[in-house]
Amino acid sequence: MGGMGQGARPAFGVAKPLKGGAQDKTAVPGGMSNSVPVPGGEQFPPLPGGEPTAKHGRDDAMSRLADRANAVTDANSEQGGFEASIHKIKEQVLPRLLERVDPEAAATLTKDELSEEFRPIIMEVLAELKITFNRREQFALEKVLIDELLGFGPLEELLSDPDVSDIMVNGPNQTYIEKKGKLQLAGIRFRDEQHLFQIAQRIVNQVGRRVDQTTPLADARLKDGSRVNVIVPPLSLRGTAISIRKFSEKPITIDMLKDFGSMSEKMATCLKIAGACRMNVVISGGTGSGKTTMLNALSKMIDPGERVLTIEDAAELRLQQPHWLPLETRPPNLEGQGAITIGDLVKNALRMRPDRIILGEIRGAECFDLLAAMNTGHDGSMCTLHANSPRECLGRMENMILMGDIKIPKEAISRQIAESVDLIVQVKRLRDGSRRTTNITEVIGMEGDVIVTQELFKFEYLDETDEGKILGEFRASGLRPYTLEKARQFGFDQAYLEACL
Repeated sequence: MGGMGQGARPAFGVAKPLKGGAQDKTAVPGGMSNSVPVPGGEQFPPLPGGEPTAKHGRDDAMSRLADRANAVTDANSEQGGFEASIHKIKEQVLPRLLERVDPEAAATLTKDELSEEFRPIIMEVLAELKITFNRREQFALEKVLIDELLGFGPLEELLSDPDVSDIMVNGPNQTYIEKKGKLQLAGIRFRDEQHLFQIAQRIVNQVGRRVDQTTPLADARLKDGSRVNVIVPPLSLRGTAISIRKFSEKPITIDMLKDFGSMSEKMATCLKIAGACRMNVVISGGTGSGKTTMLNALSKMIDPGERVLTIEDAAELRLQQPHWLPLETRPPNLEGQGAITIGDLVKNALRMRPDRIILGEIRGAECFDLLAAMNTGHDGSMCTLHANSPRECLGRMENMILMGDIKIPKEAISRQIAESVDLIVQVKRLRDGSRRTTNITEVIGMEGDVIVTQELFKFEYLDETDEGKILGEFRASGLRPYTLEKARQFGFDQAYLEACL
């Protein structure tokens, strides 16, 4: 074979050598040159900032990995000296106090009235036990005793702290809390497993549910709307576990979320118009990312004249509307009968003349019932579900419907989703603890057997401060929104167009 002509392609299988960068050619005996490649090169350019900066960044990252690998953690929380002494004396005083108090009469009094009644009795018991207390210690003991009798024991202190957003009890000796998006160990302990189990029962009994070895899982809520999940042995190996998601006493609005840095001004305007123009919205995100908070904020934009029904497993939504009827599912009884599911409530809600149906969270085949409601004159319906991105959200909705016994082809399901859902709002909790609205995506329709979407807004990560705070910006895609026609029907088309461009 002759050699390849000029410009001919190399034969198949002939690999091009990697191109090094500038090479330091050092003369060696024999006329050969010793090539020392400089890090980087044309194909792999060095990181911005030059080699010293990149090397420093790598050393810093490796030292952080080493610190984490060698860290020694203490798994159990310890109470401080003052709290420990108060709780120790409480154990001595409580049995004697219960001998002198009628529990039924005590249950009818408020906490303040009970404090007044208890004060002389506590002094009497302390005199019997020959314990002398100053005024501060006496007040602390009164509070602990009343929390034990009327409240939720050690949890009361955390429930009354407005900075605590999550409480996670992992057995009697360990409790974690979330403050400003970061987890930390709380300084409370329970007397023993039985004490913790009694408090768990007290919480779930308030909403007519039960938790024991036959039904070791329970969802409940507190009077302020905070969501509670309880799991007890034998499923929980460390003892009774309680997870409480607290909700803000002050209703959160879209403007407040904007001020917190969760979204930009234009995104806030877009979401307000979506709520007011009866667009069907799905809020997607991970655990603790703020889906329910976003749903509550969006509900503020609903016309006060509309009838709104909310359907949830454990009622936690706090809509800011006058005409709002919350519905809640019911677990089966001891014989396994009488359960009312979300799907049952959605079907029943259609007979209750709703303008909008809002589902707290969809997890299964009830997704099909919600789509049917969105398609049959209940525009403006909303729901939340767990997904990592708008595209995954659509996939999960398809999968949830297929999980049921509905015999419908996948193409028909995709088409119904495309025709029903208008907007997907993606919320995310970032690693610095902040919660951001990362995507607002429109569902346009079908192209073949694929659902077509269009991104209106996106959060783009830029950098991170020395304190670990994530910096980024919210960018509008500049596309004409497909849902503009719906906004035009309510007179918001110009404002909507300006927000999206």
